Amino acid sequence: MKKLILLGLTSSFLFAGGMSVSVKPVDNTIYEKECGSCHFAYPAGLLPSNSWNKMMSNLSDHFGDDATVDEKTFQTLSSYLNENSAEKSMQYKRSRKIVENLNGVIPDSISKMPYMKKKHEDIKEHLITQKEVKGLFNCTACHQNAKKGIFSDDDVKIPNYGRWEK
Repeated sequence: MKKLILLGLTSSFLFAGGMSVSVKPVDNTIYEKECGSCHFAYPAGLLPSNSWNKMMSNLSDHFGDDATVDEKTFQTLSSYLNENSAEKSMQYKRSRKIVENLNGVIPDSISKMPYMKKKHEDIKEHLITQKEVKGLFNCTACHQNAKKGIFSDDDVKIPNYGRWEK
């Protein structure tokens, strides 16, 4: 019995030196290629499906860029995002908290999510807008293991500041 408990505890902390996965990491190569070619391929669990649908419906003006893709790719991306959206990834801590804090809002970007604003409210504006970070949209500037789905406060290292301690 002790071995089973130890195995369970060990396996739950294997990622990044004890930090657990808080949102499902991207596991779709087409999504990684298409979206990751311009910016960090955000885990689908960081937005609800309504937000992903809204974003996908206007790819010709994707935050000022034309991100239009062919129909087959569009269907693949849409399916992936919807199947892994926040409300369908409730087993992950961040996805669950995102859904719990929506309050009827359908945000058009991750950085406008009520939960994301709340999580980052104590960080001074100049640290967020500095050239090495640029804004809340640039997760990987501070979250060292974001690509692994790890968004733990213990894993934050802000450029020109260091480790974040709340």
